[in-house]
Amino acid sequence: MLHTSIPQTAKSMDTPHIPTSRVSLWEEWLKEGFFARHETFCPRYGWLKKGYDGAADSTIFENDDAIVKLGVGKNMVRSIRFWCMAFGIIEPEASSGPRRLGGPVRRTHFGDCLLSDSGWDPFLEDPASLWLLHWQLFSFPITASAWSLAINLGHMGSFTLKDLGRALVERKDQFPALFRYTESSILKDASCFMRMYAPPGNQVSEEIECPFTHLGLLIPGDERQTYRFNLSPKSSLPDEIFLAACCNYARNVVRGEMPLSLNAEEDSPSRKMSLSLNRISYDFNAPGVVFRLSETEIGDRLERIAHSSKGRVHFVEGYGSRQLQFEESPEKLYWQALERYYTGKASARPIYS
Repeated sequence: MLHTSIPQTAKSMDTPHIPTSRVSLWEEWLKEGFFARHETFCPRYGWLKKGYDGAADSTIFENDDAIVKLGVGKNMVRSIRFWCMAFGIIEPEASSGPRRLGGPVRRTHFGDCLLSDSGWDPFLEDPASLWLLHWQLFSFPITASAWSLAINLGHMGSFTLKDLGRALVERKDQFPALFRYTESSILKDASCFMRMYAPPGNQVSEEIECPFTHLGLLIPGDERQTYRFNLSPKSSLPDEIFLAACCNYARNVVRGEMPLSLNAEEDSPSRKMSLSLNRISYDFNAPGVVFRLSETEIGDRLERIAHSSKGRVHFVEGYGSRQLQFEESPEKLYWQALERYYTGKASARPIYS
């Protein structure tokens, strides 16, 4: 394993030791995922729709004629399967046992809503859909573990690909369940992460442009061949998508990985779940971290959201901090937020069928 110090360009890259109390919590989010299973390819235009449509046949990715049906090379078939699973478009058909990339798959309810021929945005023409899919990479269950390691590195200045790779190795080594993964696998993920988000015209390689470069998450750094995370306001990220991410995050943490704070006793039928502004801004895989938003912008967004939500959520002072308070289940509010954005309606259907 590599244990050298971070070069000068990455001096401000924060990779502190994780408190023991948090290792087991975060590990639950990471240990079911995978490293370096994208076959070095970033997701390309049309791949998710192609993979979703192909998954009408549950064994499409196992079949010998998959390269003919999907119209791509053998390695790309595996890459499409990986990305479709990472974005929550498909899932393993087996509902129990360790998660696997191989074997039969099925379309998810989320995939149906977004990418079916009559779905919200089957050809991903709306930038909001890219933000939504970006969020999916960090929603439980996680498939692309290195993406969570990278997005949660902390305050980062300008860094090179080599710097990012070293930082990911150092962070990975803090999780016992990830010890089995080699340094070479982590470095492949670092390269793919950079190529996926580096701005158009500034890619680390000559690979076909990835649609996620247009999110503006990575921008050129202070020196040649360096990049940094863009912390400026994200004008192309709609408030409804941000609210959906907050609700999905609340649903994830209430599963038991990290408990939500409650503003009433556990046995109170009137209790309301809430998330603090601090937690939304800074916690592991929280919306503020995933979208690289400042606490100020998050607060402004939550005020607008609460004002227009017709009482579904509130942004209030409570327990010494500002809190996003849920009047209904986060699962239901998630679905309503997406329905309102894409169709102007507020369905009460559950997020998952």
